[in-house]
Amino acid sequence: MSVELGKQAPDFELKASNGETVKLSDFRGKHVVLYFYPKDMTPGCTTEACDFRDHHESFTDVDAVILGVSPDPVDRHKKFIDKHELPFLLLADEDHAAAEAYDVWKLKKNFGKEYMGIERSTFLINKEGELVEEWRKVKVKGHVEAALEYIKENLS
Repeated sequence: MSVELGKQAPDFELKASNGETVKLSDFRGKHVVLYFYPKDMTPGCTTEACDFRDHHESFTDVDAVILGVSPDPVDRHKKFIDKHELPFLLLADEDHAAAEAYDVWKLKKNFGKEYMGIERSTFLINKEGELVEEWRKVKVKGHVEAALEYIKENLS
């Protein structure tokens, strides 16, 4: 399944940080800000998560749910949430099936080493489950504000 603007967003079923298994389709009737990030407890991912935390109320005000997805296991997500008081669910995509469905599981290079990992990306899904916007190769600074502004201008 591929990801295409204006089409149904690929559904998935993942373990959540609250111990439950959730599906994207569980959130129909709300806008979903689905953000994929490489790894809990790393500087960029912590900044991004804390930015979403700091704007959480504003997203709630526009009827949007924030879901973070990384390959980290639920236990690590729980530590990340506790350490930074994150008020939204983090989903464990350990086999990277959701990342592959959204085409964010990519070959990466760091210090001359090649490896597979998450390309930081955010997808905005409307109340009907359709993909309405995507941000790929996200730069953290200003990104959360841009996503919130998009919802306010186009979906509220």
